Amino acid sequence: MGAGNGNLVNTRNIGIAAHIDAGKTTTTERMLFYSGRVHRMGEVDDGNATMDYLPQEMERGITITSAATTYNWRECVVNIIDTPGHVDFTAEVERSLRVLDGLVVILCAVGGVQPQSETVWRQANKYHIPRIAFINKMDRMGANFHDVLHQMRKRLGADGLALQIPIGAEDAFEGVVDLIERKAVYWRDELGVEPVEEPIPAALAELAEAFREHLIVSLADASPELEEKYFSGEDPTPAEMRAAIRKGCLEKGLVPVLCGSAFKNKAVQPLLDAICYYLPSPVDIPPVEGIDPDSGETVVRRASPEEPFSALVFKVVSDAFTGQLSYLRVYSGRIANGETVLNSTTGRKVRVGRLLRMHANRREDVQQAQAGDIVAAVGLGKVMTGETLCDPRHPLVLERITFPEPVISMAIEAKSKADEERLAEALEKILGEDPTFAVRTDKETGQQIISGMGELHLEIVKDRLRREFSVESNVGKPMVAYKETITQIATGRGQFIRQTGGKGMYGDVTLRLEPLPRGGGFEFADETVGGCIPKEFIPAVEVGAREAMESGPMQGYPVTDVRAVVVDGSWHEVDSNEVAFKIAGAMAFRDAYMKASPVILEPVMLVEVVTPEAHMGDVINDLTSKGAAIQEMFPSPGDTQTIIAHAPLAGMFGYATQLRSLTQGRATYTMQPLTYQPVA
Repeated sequence: MGAGNGNLVNTRNIGIAAHIDAGKTTTTERMLFYSGRVHRMGEVDDGNATMDYLPQEMERGITITSAATTYNWRECVVNIIDTPGHVDFTAEVERSLRVLDGLVVILCAVGGVQPQSETVWRQANKYHIPRIAFINKMDRMGANFHDVLHQMRKRLGADGLALQIPIGAEDAFEGVVDLIERKAVYWRDELGVEPVEEPIPAALAELAEAFREHLIVSLADASPELEEKYFSGEDPTPAEMRAAIRKGCLEKGLVPVLCGSAFKNKAVQPLLDAICYYLPSPVDIPPVEGIDPDSGETVVRRASPEEPFSALVFKVVSDAFTGQLSYLRVYSGRIANGETVLNSTTGRKVRVGRLLRMHANRREDVQQAQAGDIVAAVGLGKVMTGETLCDPRHPLVLERITFPEPVISMAIEAKSKADEERLAEALEKILGEDPTFAVRTDKETGQQIISGMGELHLEIVKDRLRREFSVESNVGKPMVAYKETITQIATGRGQFIRQTGGKGMYGDVTLRLEPLPRGGGFEFADETVGGCIPKEFIPAVEVGAREAMESGPMQGYPVTDVRAVVVDGSWHEVDSNEVAFKIAGAMAFRDAYMKASPVILEPVMLVEVVTPEAHMGDVINDLTSKGAAIQEMFPSPGDTQTIIAHAPLAGMFGYATQLRSLTQGRATYTMQPLTYQPVA
């Protein structure tokens, strides 16, 4: 998006992120309206918001996929990605943050800093993304700007800089005091199109001056020029203050804070201004680094159209009209329709069919894209999320995006024989789009098992199968995605010897298994000496071990965190072949595995419950009865308490209903995968 925009300095690639229900999609809708991108405002509650275009999003009033769009404001072309707020779709946020330069975090003036806002904040810290905070819903009962500002500092460790203070709150919210320009701004017309500037009301004059003084003192640390002016008693100009805020935001982690009410069409334009003033352009962020696949050396690419082409595929969508759409962030160089580029992750060359600029689910063709653009490409074949596209003459591989593993599974089957093939095709398409979704076949029962990040995640998959792919399916109850591992070192032997009339089969392998730390996955090594197993048969032993791990000998769950080392074996000149060594490798693995004190691992979740003080005891007792370990408790706004606990997933199914009945519907909770631990 912004394709063909020659001036990189005026490009902004930003995301909008927040806790579910903080008003993220509503705010985006207003931004598109005021910038002239759409000519009427959609509403989430009416199911006609531009960015929530999936039927599941319209029904539930939540954002599930990251929608992308572009608009122009002042001199800038802004590419914007609206990300989901529900914890089951954290991966959508993660993949978006990987390719964004700046972030607008929307906080609710009533709910304050909620659990998912913290998760997004931590993800943004990981990628060092400059951000602006917008405290929304100032018109709602219980709105408190100053309280949220305090929570930002306390719970997020954010260096929040108020650039405005609200005029009134709740029903009386009228507008904002602009601390930089020293004036009050009101939005009195129904659509909020005409800002009206007036002097600061007398009742707020003292508070506004105190806030402005604090703002200048905070900026003096980031800007020596401003510090000099401040100490000599001179008042900095608005332009000087903005330059210092931009510098502090990009270099020192300062977070400009604005406020308003998107739903009531008040104070959205200053947010549009702030995105242009304070968030980085592709030129302001460090050059992207990758690895040369041939030499293994680090390669740096600056954000310039003159550099060799490089781009990251950050999202893949199957589209009814065009086949597969691959969303690209172009980091350097140029790309045009019809060009051939290298997929350096797989080593295959692919031809770019068409380039599209996306506006949620509408699209327009563009002839070329260049550094700093976000576009969708058609015709790249089976490209996966996180793969790198580059100039074939200057190959590099960019760092992949890491995603959490699925923790919840359910069996799925087509309702009719006729649907079986279509179900397999549909699941493969969803698999290509969603890196946190997995499909496997259970060897014992022959059932197809789908896995995801939570109950809502799998519910949406089932819904999409019915609506998008017209496949009716039956699903079983949600199940925990258990795993198996070992706790000790052990050695085992596998011999596969078959003598038949003709050529026989001979494979003999001794394997040592060692436990790896959590998250270690699988490692394989060869320590054989003296050619007891010829080198060409060693890969077959690894394949056998990997196949044995798919269904653990203990209870049939996938095996993880194991290192397998080939230590000995023997072979036969005539009868040995790869198949024999693969089978022997699997037999040796199973033999050693049962001697290595295997254990079942279960997913443990990080659970955060916000409950009124009166129900605190009941909630804690209930969590403890589910095997949860309470980690900490602290007061939150409005006489509520926050409880953080680590809980085995098995006890948490249907928790939403239980929590509702325990607290008369007044508590809320979020849950996300934390780690795997042995079953107690």
